[in-house]
Amino acid sequence: QVQLVESGGGLVQAGGSLRLSCAGSGRTFSTIAMGWFRQAPGKEREFVGALSSSGVVTYYADTVKGRFTIARDNAKNTVYLQMNNLKPEDTAVYYCAAGKSASLLRSGVVDYWGQGTQVTVSS
Repeated sequence: QVQLVESGGGLVQAGGSLRLSCAGSGRTFSTIAMGWFRQAPGKEREFVGALSSSGVVTYYADTVKGRFTIARDNAKNTVYLQMNNLKPEDTAVYYCAAGKSASLLRSGVVDYWGQGTQVTVSS
């Protein structure tokens, strides 16, 4: 069992930056892939990015590629989402996710979810 707790959301102006954190519990954290999804009001939850357990393999949605970066610190059981050059269309609840592989996360196959953190980007 893995429990995930996100933090770091908030309100930011367009062009600004935020860093989200996701703290995971359990001794298996270093062996699982981690990712981020988001859900805007009235829209379906969508994939943002994923990172393999080793941190070598990464995937990003085209809408965030070049602006968002996922990183992990297995010693701290934490994964991060650095978001730069934020746009109003990035406004959403962001969810941390864990799964068997980064490719499966990209396909929407998620084993564990966090509770979500709100990110609001004002224009």
